[in-house]
Amino acid sequence: MYKKILIATDGSELAQKGVGHGLELAKGLGAAVAFVTVSEPFPTLAWGGAMAGYVAAEELTNYEESARKYASEVLDKCKAEADAKGVASKGIHVENKAPAEAILEVAGAEDSDLIVMASHGRRGLGRLVLGSQTAEVVSLTQIPVLVVR
Repeated sequence: MYKKILIATDGSELAQKGVGHGLELAKGLGAAVAFVTVSEPFPTLAWGGAMAGYVAAEELTNYEESARKYASEVLDKCKAEADAKGVASKGIHVENKAPAEAILEVAGAEDSDLIVMASHGRRGLGRLVLGSQTAEVVSLTQIPVLVVR
């Protein structure tokens, strides 16, 4: 059935539910797993003053380094969980992309046949204001998505 499962995670407690569920499914099916975590682009701010270019460049460098470190920690933890369950896995960090866009690109590049991700399940104004990467993935993908709450 499913042989290549993509599990999206941002390292949050909620995303961990998706990781755990995806790993149990992969173990039961004998499927391989790719974990993906995404670092969104650096927020664009209106910088002013003579030192604006320097401050922006320094902040960007700090942001990127922190994002890489965090992604490495998240993916290392996921890999350790997969190894403990005997599930073949690899980690992928995508930088400077919107999460839904990156998840869809990685799913295609990895030839995934299932995407597993968590969702808060917000509705109404909360969803409108916060957006939903999960809803975007579900609406744009051609492959099945397992949403974990």
